Amino acid sequence: MDRLLAVIPARGGSKRIPHKNIKDFYGKPLIAYSIQAAVNSGLFARVAVSTDDEEIAAVARHYGAEVPFVRPKELADDFTGTAAVVEHAAVYFENQGEDYDFVCTIYATAPFVRAEYIRKGYELLKNSDAVNAFSCATMPFPVQRTFKIDGNGRAEMFFPEFYAVRSQDLEEAYQDAGQFYWTCRSRQKQHPDAVMFSGVSIPVVIPRYLVQDIDTPEDWKRAEFMFEAIKRADG
Repeated sequence: MDRLLAVIPARGGSKRIPHKNIKDFYGKPLIAYSIQAAVNSGLFARVAVSTDDEEIAAVARHYGAEVPFVRPKELADDFTGTAAVVEHAAVYFENQGEDYDFVCTIYATAPFVRAEYIRKGYELLKNSDAVNAFSCATMPFPVQRTFKIDGNGRAEMFFPEFYAVRSQDLEEAYQDAGQFYWTCRSRQKQHPDAVMFSGVSIPVVIPRYLVQDIDTPEDWKRAEFMFEAIKRADG
């Protein structure tokens, strides 16, 4: 029987949206949606929040997560990547005599994450030889037709060779959905240099209307509009 661990990284000190992880989003702290999706999946022996902030820890416990340790300061700055934070959590439990076969990182800022897709990611990874599985969605437009604004305020295509190609003739591209990331611990140790967005990973495609990064106030407002629309559609 596989042992599964969910890790939700949630440090304090958000700059662009103060207290983002526990800011009210449609009646609940933002992190609550991720915790409840993990719990409702019915997969995990533990749903652990990694945080350096006691207020976040209290909210996490209230909504059903564990906070078994305080994240070290050196892993709570603006430059530490998620991988290091999750590895710290996994090693913490290993040192307690708890080895996990699969670890799922779930972002604290993913109010659209759903238990059914977390379960799908696990099933796909378990029944494969891949190292990772992660949430993704189709791009809303062909990336080959994108452009930047140069130093003179003019448009400059990233891929000018595709200027005259019809959109429907261009290969579809996908983007990270920023929701969950599964890793098989044993295969990860066999491929220590493997990166998430590569041939060792299985993309789990979710509907585009369930995808929204929340990094800025504008993102937050868009997420509110999307959440309300989904609630209305679900009746």
